[in-house]
Amino acid sequence: MSKTPPAATPSDADADPLKGKGRPTPSRAEQEAANRRPLVADTKEAKQRARAELNAQRERARVGMAAGEERYLPARDKGPQRKFVRDWVDSRWSLSEFVMPLMLVVIVASFIPSSVMVFWSFVALWGFIFLVIIEMVITSTRVKKAAREQWGDRTEKGLGWYAAMRQVQMRFLRIPKPQLRRGGAPVTPKR
Repeated sequence: MSKTPPAATPSDADADPLKGKGRPTPSRAEQEAANRRPLVADTKEAKQRARAELNAQRERARVGMAAGEERYLPARDKGPQRKFVRDWVDSRWSLSEFVMPLMLVVIVASFIPSSVMVFWSFVALWGFIFLVIIEMVITSTRVKKAAREQWGDRTEKGLGWYAAMRQVQMRFLRIPKPQLRRGGAPVTPKR
């Protein structure tokens, strides 16, 4: 049986690049007009999609930061030493976290028409603030000592201040959220 090549069809001839493209070359103005489009999509749908995507990213970051995920934390909260300090503070009761509720009580007491009551409520508030300052200093020194025992000379600066400021916040307002119950021991990372 002899094999004969199939006959060339008209469509094969049109596909031959040497014979031409079959249409005139567009002018430069036509090419530029075809390529012109806005850099940012100006449609309502595109804006809504972009807004929804941005909101989803922000929500992921908010949830991740509240959960203490390292990649979502701001620079001041990153690192194993900062996590240790957060856990150390969150595992204890402190007077400091009751400063804001006491201030609200004093504000309410200041509306009482008795000047004696107002005076003593402010005296009690300032006495409490003095106790809180003492507690913050003690906490700061204890946290720095615990961090030095754990990391030695590689201890970060500012851990005491970080602990004191976290301690002043009411527990439910702390970000990242507390990972330990009160009375739990902070996990010490391996060196």
